Amino acid sequence: MPLQGKGFFTWKVPECEGGNTDAIATLAKSGNMTHVLIKIANGILAYNIDPTSGVDYAKKLSQSLHQRELKAWGWHYVYGNNPIGEADIAIQRIQEVNVDGYVIDAETEYKQPGRKEAAKRFMARLRASLPNFPIALSSFRYPSYHPELPWKEFLEKCDYNMPQVYWMQAHNAGEQLRQSVRQFQNMVPSRPIIPTGAAFRESGWQPTSAEVLDFLQTAKSLNLSGANFWEWSDCRARLPDVWQTIYNFPWDPPQKDIAEKYIDALNTRNPSQVVSLYTSSAVHITAARTIQGTAAITAWYTSFFNQILPNGTFTLTGYSGTGNSRHFTWTAVATTGRVLNGNDTLGLLNDKIAYHYCFFTLSPA
Repeated sequence: MPLQGKGFFTWKVPECEGGNTDAIATLAKSGNMTHVLIKIANGILAYNIDPTSGVDYAKKLSQSLHQRELKAWGWHYVYGNNPIGEADIAIQRIQEVNVDGYVIDAETEYKQPGRKEAAKRFMARLRASLPNFPIALSSFRYPSYHPELPWKEFLEKCDYNMPQVYWMQAHNAGEQLRQSVRQFQNMVPSRPIIPTGAAFRESGWQPTSAEVLDFLQTAKSLNLSGANFWEWSDCRARLPDVWQTIYNFPWDPPQKDIAEKYIDALNTRNPSQVVSLYTSSAVHITAARTIQGTAAITAWYTSFFNQILPNGTFTLTGYSGTGNSRHFTWTAVATTGRVLNGNDTLGLLNDKIAYHYCFFTLSPA
């Protein structure tokens, strides 16, 4: 299932609820959060391990979250000086902490010359060890302001995009989120967006409860599957009204989106179940050809289930879009091999698929 709902970044776990990981997890659960993001590494070093006692606070928090059926995601600030070393500590900490997903925090250091090659090496090393593991990029809110960052090199091997939409020194949270989403949805590759909002103080500025509410309501209106905030300890200690607004905000499980219904239909392996989601004159496009109409699309799915991906199991890794447009990513495992890069776009008419561009490559099992 794609990552959904409210989440909070933690930085130094011992500074969150006095380091009581059960208290952190209990508070997250009672606040209707679905996940907490834990710093597990910084550069080539492990993070949130007490240097004196050896206590791994990241692992303890992950365990506390899992006991309450919440997801634990690990995050990692990367510099790009030693991409292989950073990838290796990421892989090690993902396994040690037993997280459900991994977030790459790449910022100013990755705008330096030569960092595109560093990003390629880092992502190749990660994916060689973690081919199906959920990975997200956390970086600047507006890619147009930071063209030097190797967006493509990161995002083409990521499942999610978690832009840091911090409206610092301003008060238009919703508009900044809309602008961020517009820019990222126009990028290639585009990935499902789960933005991170501001819940911290800096340089005399701090968000208001009304602004945080605007951010959350805008995220919901844009049909984003979730939203995060930075940062737990500062917000809890110094912004109680902001914390309470996030805590109280009802992010109820949404009605199934057309992308979810589509993947559910694929898992029936029944062409008629899938085709029932399309209009009678729908167009289905791949890199090789364009077909139209119920008969042609039914024939394609018959071949898809029997020859291309027989006995396939399909997983939705993320989706975004509103109104009549959807973009979603997916993976599959079948008798003939596996798909790691499913990347589709839908155009809808009366809640049915009128246009479907489908891209994937089949890799050996």
